[in-house]
Amino acid sequence: MARRAARGGAARHLVIPLVLVLLLVGIAGGSYVALQRYGSPAHTGTCVATGLGTSHRYSTERTANAALISATAVDRGMPPRAASIALATAYQESQLRNIDYGDRDSLGLFQQRPSQGWGSEEQIMDPIYSTNRFYDALVQIDDYATGDINDVAQAVQRSGHPEAYRDHETEGRLYASALTGQSGANLVCTLDAVGATRSPEEVRAELVRQFPRASESGRLSSALDAASSAAAEVPEDAGATALVISVGEDDALGWAVANWAVARAAEDGIVQVSYAGRAWDRARSAEDGAWASVEDRSPGRVVVLVGG
Repeated sequence: MARRAARGGAARHLVIPLVLVLLLVGIAGGSYVALQRYGSPAHTGTCVATGLGTSHRYSTERTANAALISATAVDRGMPPRAASIALATAYQESQLRNIDYGDRDSLGLFQQRPSQGWGSEEQIMDPIYSTNRFYDALVQIDDYATGDINDVAQAVQRSGHPEAYRDHETEGRLYASALTGQSGANLVCTLDAVGATRSPEEVRAELVRQFPRASESGRLSSALDAASSAAAEVPEDAGATALVISVGEDDALGWAVANWAVARAAEDGIVQVSYAGRAWDRARSAEDGAWASVEDRSPGRVVVLVGG
């Protein structure tokens, strides 16, 4: 009897972990099916750029970094192709993430190495610094504006995988087109509700940080205004104050800034961006028409509303 009891106790000890394993597998399987059926992470907290007969979806982290890289090209007065090259390069090197590790001493968006003269570790980990350093090297390539994107990127980076940049040329061109203002109301981000009060001053500070030359020269300027007077439609979750960014008659700059603001929406709690009679609304799905037609109350100005 004692031996049977021992066997029974051992069996029970084996059954309990087995049940737990089966339960976890069932939960995981159910979660997978639910994600596939009712919406995967690709449809929450992501952004899409469209063109060239296709589209590409990035996480909000990657999209924000793509916006910074493109903003720097616009701010420097470089052609959109420069942003295409930089975006294809950064995706291959870091998947558009500002990472503090890599091959040997490689760091940051472009995996630049302090030992090769790109700057100190602290400098390279500043994405604005590292992006400007990439462009500083890019402009030294004589045919960068017309040459093959992969070959130009390789001339800058001198990678051990010289053909790898070609794999990301299409999405580089799509996001560069949207974020340099060449394709109008393009970028669409699908995000959760903000759920907290945010400050338009934070967006304004980031605008100046990422467009320093344009801000200093007056090519673009910004001010705060009442949301009710600046925006044609004010969402219920928006604050009372709008950030109004003046771009004059530079339509490409206007769309570059408008798409940049959408790309920053997850980070800065932006709920609406409007420009030239079109408006992206955080609460509106892509299927509903993420860039809807609205009254243009602020010609030549991008109007940004944050959660309030």
